[in-house]
Amino acid sequence: MNRFPQGAPPSEYLFKILSILFTEKEAELVSTLPIKPFTSEKASQIWKLDINSTRKILDNLADKAILVDVEKNGESIYTLPPPMAGFFEFSLMRYTKDIDQKTLAELFHQYMNVEEDFIRELFTIGETQLGRTFVHEPALSDDDALIILDYERASEVIQSASHMGVGICYCRHKMHHMNKACEAPLDICMTFNSSAESLIKHGFARSVDKVEGMDLLQRAYEENLVQFGENVRERVNFICNCCGCCCEALIAQRKFSALNPIHTTNYLPVVDSGACIGCMKCVDVCPVEAMTLISTNDSKNPQKRTARLNENICLGCGLCVRVCRHEAIKLKQREQRVITPMNSAHRVVLMAIDRGTLQNLIFDNHVLMSHRALAALFAVIFKLPPAKQVLASKQMKSRYLETLLRKMKV
Repeated sequence: MNRFPQGAPPSEYLFKILSILFTEKEAELVSTLPIKPFTSEKASQIWKLDINSTRKILDNLADKAILVDVEKNGESIYTLPPPMAGFFEFSLMRYTKDIDQKTLAELFHQYMNVEEDFIRELFTIGETQLGRTFVHEPALSDDDALIILDYERASEVIQSASHMGVGICYCRHKMHHMNKACEAPLDICMTFNSSAESLIKHGFARSVDKVEGMDLLQRAYEENLVQFGENVRERVNFICNCCGCCCEALIAQRKFSALNPIHTTNYLPVVDSGACIGCMKCVDVCPVEAMTLISTNDSKNPQKRTARLNENICLGCGLCVRVCRHEAIKLKQREQRVITPMNSAHRVVLMAIDRGTLQNLIFDNHVLMSHRALAALFAVIFKLPPAKQVLASKQMKSRYLETLLRKMKV
């Protein structure tokens, strides 16, 4: 699993988790699969099994959400998702009796919240991270609402998705088994497009239309939940509606804020100290503790306090704007725009370069990708800044890529 850009550091708790999710035979078979999408014919060749036996195993793994399967031109295409965002979450996205979810939740808590190696590696290595924050759209001024880009809106992700599903929130479900869950709703985390198609088919998510999707988003707004989604501009696969107390991403933001574990929005709140009465509503609602109260140093009123923002850890979600009854907080655009990868392939390549695992995407299972897939990956690399191209070339140890990059500059 560590061949993924989002790996999973070995641990006693990890092996216990895997022993619940996989049989020993399944683990042996899955360990040989490519980390790129593959067909049943490809798996049959790798496993040296007949095609019917192979399809039966693949479909059983998809039924357990170990694999994600989608139909393309009448053929099933399978993908082994990373642990997170992937099959870790899927295991708790519905209530089921075929696995011990309480024991699994306790193991997840130990592996992610106590040991921390997994969360640190997932969220803090490199410049490109797994997820990004979506701005609280009702908090935007009329001017900002006119110029915000479509990919910055959770509402646009809902409106443009080919498929949409809603499932049980993995984070709060895990904390429920730990007797630490908050009162935020469970059935509100969203999947989209190909991921939703597979999860709906196998019962891990419930299919919803665009109207219900917008209703769920409004419910998330009213519950003061943060929209944390896949860090891409096109065909977003998930948006979680996160609370600061249970959700892994926001906990990581608080613990490792100096390492920027979550990509922020393109907005920052601005406090009008003259209008602020120090009511603490913004402090209480902030999921990453970016708001504090400080003294106004008013000699006539020494008890008077005002809100102060720590811009270095602020997500730019806009929840503080929503709860301020005195309109003392407004959003402004950041001076430097946050760069969002175009799509999942672009993000995965960037993450792989940052983490030194690009060669795993290209030479997976020691077999070269098809010419078409290799060309698509090179097309992403060619668009990277020069420093990233140098890192890519070093990781691949490929004179071929080095020569191509030189020719592209001519």
